[in-house]
Amino acid sequence: MFAHTTVLLNEAVEGLNIKPDGIYVDCTLGGAGHSSLIVEQLGQHGRLIAFDQDDWAHENAKQRLAPHLDKVTLVRSNFRYLEEELLNCNVPVVDGVPQVDGILFDLGVSSPQLDEAERGFSYNHDAPLDMRMDREQELTAYHIVNEWEERELSRILDRYGEEKFARNIARSIVKNRQSGPITSTAVLAEIVKNAIPAATRRTGGHPAKRSFQALRIAVNDELGAEETALEAAVRCTASGGRISVITFHSLEDRICKQTFAKYVEKCTCPPDFPMCVCGNEGVLKLVNRKPIVPSDAELEANPRARSAKLRVAEKL
Repeated sequence: MFAHTTVLLNEAVEGLNIKPDGIYVDCTLGGAGHSSLIVEQLGQHGRLIAFDQDDWAHENAKQRLAPHLDKVTLVRSNFRYLEEELLNCNVPVVDGVPQVDGILFDLGVSSPQLDEAERGFSYNHDAPLDMRMDREQELTAYHIVNEWEERELSRILDRYGEEKFARNIARSIVKNRQSGPITSTAVLAEIVKNAIPAATRRTGGHPAKRSFQALRIAVNDELGAEETALEAAVRCTASGGRISVITFHSLEDRICKQTFAKYVEKCTCPPDFPMCVCGNEGVLKLVNRKPIVPSDAELEANPRARSAKLRVAEKL
């Protein structure tokens, strides 16, 4: 069983407004922290469906959720296939679309994935360049670092890592791989560090942090999966149900904020009209106007929670 400190545990589950007989989906099972709290609030007819690509997460959940497994369905799949997988889970279907009472996303990488050196997620451990959340997929960080063109490397470092020195780093990666493949996280971290001006390296944490984030996002198509899954979540949440989303960096949060905003009711009639005639009806309402962030106590206990934001919306 692996150790993982769940971020915004109570806030995210409270946001779902659990009904004892409801059907809830944890799209990011991970260490089963949120799933445990959800399933403890379910009655005899309540149900939890939990998604994760990682076999470790499933094995851990079987132990941690053991007293409640009669209410739990574990799905080994990327949450981008939320709608398709729910159709196979014997949930109510309306007009061909599966319907559940709440969906939770805890985006980002779980602590065990970061801490297990062989997974290749961290610049703090020397390991093969991997970074796959689903270890059955073919694309790894090794392929990106050693095979992608300089322009594409620069693009993902800039877009996914918001790295100011993306061009310098991409150029340095291409130069270094000419003498042989870049195979380890330690070697890559050193290449990135050396491509960043010395003055910048002395501030803002580890110089490879943004580059490793960018590679992880690219390997797992995290932002594409988030966009697809959130759209599906809006369709698959029943009236009165809620969607609770924890993000860990600005790109994830922007996608969540924009997706929710697209479905919130917005009348386009001129402000001087006495009544609405546009018929532009929304399907969501925001439960919290501003994102919920971790308390000082949580930040002190778990520094990795520092960038977390929680947004919650309710289906009308």
